Amino acid sequence: MSDNKTAWIDEEIARLKQEGLFTHIRTLGSAQGAWLIVDGKRVLNFSSNNYLGLANHPRLVEAAKQAMDKYGVGPAAVRTIAGTMELHVELERRLAAFKGAEAAITFQSGFTANLATIPALVGRGDVIFSDRLNHASIIDGCRLSRAKIVAFEHGDVDDLRRKIAAESEYGRRLIVTDGVFSMDGDIAPLPALYEVAREHGILLMVDDAHGEGVLGRGGRGIVDHFDLHGKVDIEVGTLSKAFGVVGGVVAGTQAIVDWLRQRGRPFLFSSAMTVPDVAACIAAVDVLEESTELVDRLWSNAEYFKKGMNALGFDTGHTQTPIVPVMLGEAPLAQKFSKRLFEEGVFAMAIGYPTVPRGQARIRVMNSATHTIADLDQALEIFARVGRELGVIA
Repeated sequence: MSDNKTAWIDEEIARLKQEGLFTHIRTLGSAQGAWLIVDGKRVLNFSSNNYLGLANHPRLVEAAKQAMDKYGVGPAAVRTIAGTMELHVELERRLAAFKGAEAAITFQSGFTANLATIPALVGRGDVIFSDRLNHASIIDGCRLSRAKIVAFEHGDVDDLRRKIAAESEYGRRLIVTDGVFSMDGDIAPLPALYEVAREHGILLMVDDAHGEGVLGRGGRGIVDHFDLHGKVDIEVGTLSKAFGVVGGVVAGTQAIVDWLRQRGRPFLFSSAMTVPDVAACIAAVDVLEESTELVDRLWSNAEYFKKGMNALGFDTGHTQTPIVPVMLGEAPLAQKFSKRLFEEGVFAMAIGYPTVPRGQARIRVMNSATHTIADLDQALEIFARVGRELGVIA
């Protein structure tokens, strides 16, 4: 027997490098913003989920500092024992009001929010209807539940109806979808999904990670965007993207939130969100409730950039949001494109398999309210130069 028990890992990593699928992780030397210091180089930032520029907003930073002076840094316990602080209760109250929901519960991340919620609602003998392009955290939450997972074709309500009709043996049922799909930037057909859920008496859950702070009135999310308040049973969100901090949230009826406090395993068995994070999130809600300026600027910037890229001849897929995929095909080309962009002063990461299907590698451009028109023009110029050099555009 071989002495090297991890030789297979070396082989797999070598294969990833050969196929252009090995992820090289870059290091930031500055706060988040339109411009970053990445691996010691000042570059235009189109890789962060910092949609509204709140990750370094002075009001959030100040709120975190003041809270630490009063409460310290860590809660030092899980929420159900000695980790629920006044700040946690206040954030949940504010988020429920912001979302127009009866109640809300917070988790350590959007990922753990999905891991908590799905297994608490369905289990062995139950069935989940899941969009084929749902985020990894939804997929993992479904697997943990031990319910039967039935994938329906992406955004295809007719296929969902067929899949529901084919399932005759079940206890409870759940339909789950992303709100905004993070790799393509398209929006789930939530009104049609609601009609199916209503007709069949099935729980409906949406993960609005990339819709929080982006869609809806002043960033209130996809349920607000489609005016489906009180109709979508479970709305999951993250506080790590547009909100600029970290954490997850689940909004819904009081009964569902109460149940998650009893059965959401990350809530029960992992320490609560830290003091500065919670305080900064409350400040983010303050900023969003006071003005739509940042959300409006985000959309204006996204439309400007998208229009410029399409005029240059780039394929930006089916995006309906500030996420702009620059479709390139094969992973090695996407990695080369990203590398050349970086050399020219633009930080925009390549995305390949397994995050997206083989043959659909891309540069994913994340627009932000912090970019100026001059920043966007500079980026378009660099994209054009690299695109011509690599034969992507004429």
